[in-house]
Amino acid sequence: MKIMGDGRGDRRDRDRERDRHQRPDHHKQRRSRSRSQSRHRKKHKRSLSRDDRRGQRNYGDGNERYVPRGGRDYRDYRDPRDHRMSRGGRKEEIIISSDEDDSVKQGNDKSKLDDSKELNIESDDEDEEAIIEKRRKERQKLLEKLESEQPSDSRFEKISASAEIEDDRENEDDMVADSPSPEKPKEVPEVKEEAEWKSLKQSNKAGKPSFDMFAEDGETGNIDQTEDQTIMASNDNPNLTDNWDDAEGYYRTQTGETLDQRYTVFGYTGQGVFSNVVRARDAQKGNHEMAIKIIRNNEIMHKTGLKELEMLRRLNNADPDDKYHCLRLYRHFFHKKHLCLAFESLSMNLREVLKKYGKNVGIHIVAVRSYAQQLLFALKLLRRCNIIHADIKPDNILVNETKSILKLCDFGSASLVSENEITPYLVSRFYRAPEIILGLKYDTPIDLWSIGATIYEIASGKIMFPGHSNNQMLKLFMELKGKIPNKLIRKGQFRSNHFDDSCNFTSHEIDKVTQRDKVTVMPVINKSRSLSQDIRGGERLTPENNTRVTHLVDLLDKIHLIDPHKRPSISDCLNHPFIMEK
Repeated sequence: MKIMGDGRGDRRDRDRERDRHQRPDHHKQRRSRSRSQSRHRKKHKRSLSRDDRRGQRNYGDGNERYVPRGGRDYRDYRDPRDHRMSRGGRKEEIIISSDEDDSVKQGNDKSKLDDSKELNIESDDEDEEAIIEKRRKERQKLLEKLESEQPSDSRFEKISASAEIEDDRENEDDMVADSPSPEKPKEVPEVKEEAEWKSLKQSNKAGKPSFDMFAEDGETGNIDQTEDQTIMASNDNPNLTDNWDDAEGYYRTQTGETLDQRYTVFGYTGQGVFSNVVRARDAQKGNHEMAIKIIRNNEIMHKTGLKELEMLRRLNNADPDDKYHCLRLYRHFFHKKHLCLAFESLSMNLREVLKKYGKNVGIHIVAVRSYAQQLLFALKLLRRCNIIHADIKPDNILVNETKSILKLCDFGSASLVSENEITPYLVSRFYRAPEIILGLKYDTPIDLWSIGATIYEIASGKIMFPGHSNNQMLKLFMELKGKIPNKLIRKGQFRSNHFDDSCNFTSHEIDKVTQRDKVTVMPVINKSRSLSQDIRGGERLTPENNTRVTHLVDLLDKIHLIDPHKRPSISDCLNHPFIMEK
């Protein structure tokens, strides 16, 4: 049985069913509307170029607003009624509007933007040209005002050839604050640089012409370059220090240059590890010729130079009459931050003498005897002062113009006997004693060994021990003197580099095929050299010279004993028949 109602329940069911079907459409419309507005805003934002965003328009009320590409304010596209629209009104409008209405409205807005763009292109170009013209006039006025000011009141005064021109870029803000600034203060530094350059040119024209370091030789005019260079040298500009030195710290000397206001450079001798040497004339001693040793501008080399200065003072004070053939030091001074030592001037070193007068054959036996005696006298003075030279070789022995007198020089590696340190690389390798290579304590006998190797070289014209490493040097020693005693080997700090646990010599060589280190154990090494044959060279000698050679071989044989304690003393060497014979 069906009960009939008043129809209210059916109406509610119909309303509920209708609302259920309408609600999704309502949300779809709202989402569609939001997406449409978002797309519109993004398209409009992308249409604005960088220049349009930077453009500004003054509405007369003191506020500057950004103007879009069409030339209108964003407010031009907004309906004034939107500000008065209530929240409910906007909601109602969104619900009623459809996708078709949105597309029509977007099309109308886009057409308005395009029309406004076409209408305002010409007006934007005119505004831009007006702004450019205005700024140009402002810069011109500022430039004229800066030029009219007196240069004495500015920062650009007192410019000379030798003075340092400072960089005043940090004070540009102060310049802008002092001068009347236009609307665009960022343009002022460019104008200031032009004014600075013009004021510099005017000051150079008014005063003495400055030296142009970049000009060609014929473009310097009548500038007194000598005076300018003297001023630059006397000022010792710290910013120009690198100009005097090369990349390795050696001083770049120039012919005619004056050192310490008394030494005029006229020649260049050469350079070594610690310094370079020039020839100069001393104006305070009647243009007496001197040798100036300029130490490298390096902390290590500077300390070495000071050490050499100390050793030379000790030796010169111990030999006031100059009888022991050590180089004489007159004085020292500083030049361009370089320690300079003024020595007596000599001719050439023993290696140059050997190349000139006895290449590959040696010099005369009489000259060898004279040079050997003088070297032993120098070594005697070193022994008296407890100094080890530690670098005696033909390169560090100088002779005078007549080649009759020599002097021992270059005390940069010298040290006191009490200050010696065990190192395997002391002394040049060809003149290095075995106790240095083994790591034993050493004394003045290492200098005696070096003198013996030097005497052999000037007598034969050949290097006595031409080893390419410390290991090969020991091998050459044993080929001349036989096996090194085991007690010396065991005392050496570097014995493991050259001997095994059984004191057998281990020879290290480079394989010619594989280019790898090849180690060969040599329990026994036989003597295979003869000093007599090396010095005589197969020549027939007179009985007198033959006797001298025999005495020389005997002296060298005693000097080059492996055990340093068995070597003869300096007095014994000076009393040897080879030295005493007239």
